[in-house]
Amino acid sequence: MLPTAKTPPRDALADLTVLVYGPTKIGKSTWCSQPGDALFLATEAGLNSLEVFQSPIGTWEELLAACAEIGKGEHTFKTIVLDTVDNAYRMCADYICAKFKVDHQSDLAYGKGYALVNNEFHRVLNKLALLPYGLFLVSHSVEREFETRTGKVTRIVPTLPEKARQIVLGMVDMILFCDLETSAGEDGKTVVRRVMRTKPSAQYEAGDRTGRLPEVIDLDYTTFLAAFTAGSPAKATK
Repeated sequence: MLPTAKTPPRDALADLTVLVYGPTKIGKSTWCSQPGDALFLATEAGLNSLEVFQSPIGTWEELLAACAEIGKGEHTFKTIVLDTVDNAYRMCADYICAKFKVDHQSDLAYGKGYALVNNEFHRVLNKLALLPYGLFLVSHSVEREFETRTGKVTRIVPTLPEKARQIVLGMVDMILFCDLETSAGEDGKTVVRRVMRTKPSAQYEAGDRTGRLPEVIDLDYTTFLAAFTAGSPAKATK
């Protein structure tokens, strides 16, 4: 049935799909743990210092089972954190290889293995994103070299393989790059500030479809939430 009214923009962070990525130990998981209603689907170790609700995920089948349980809605969680989405993709590849009894997706007919993995990965992430909960995807960062019309450039991007990276980038509302910003203090010593970068750059991957956020913000959830709430959705970008 065709709609009779426009869909209003979602104005709560818990309604959005967000990619949070950056160097190891910078505080990505800590930031994602701040909503008290968050459930971590933990595909790797690293949450020992945090008091969070978590479901350890060791295989793609376990992730599918967790997603099915979440989808039933018989819980109080409002935000799902997949930490990390990188490991989830590896589990997806292992799942497809086991299903077709091969050691690597390249062992299948040309391109078929990679297509099967990417289709399954997209299917499950898209299903999670469409649930009535916020979705935080956590990834690490890496410098990669890209070929452009004017030559090669080095850019900081999530550590996902290229096809998986494009799947994730296409579905998220925000790409938040966690970084260290250095400046000179009044005493001449270097001051290091942990920040989130939210706008596109030639040096790194970032973006904010809501248009609510400043270009750089402290890596602090309370500060972030205040800026998001105060921001004007009228400035949103596609």
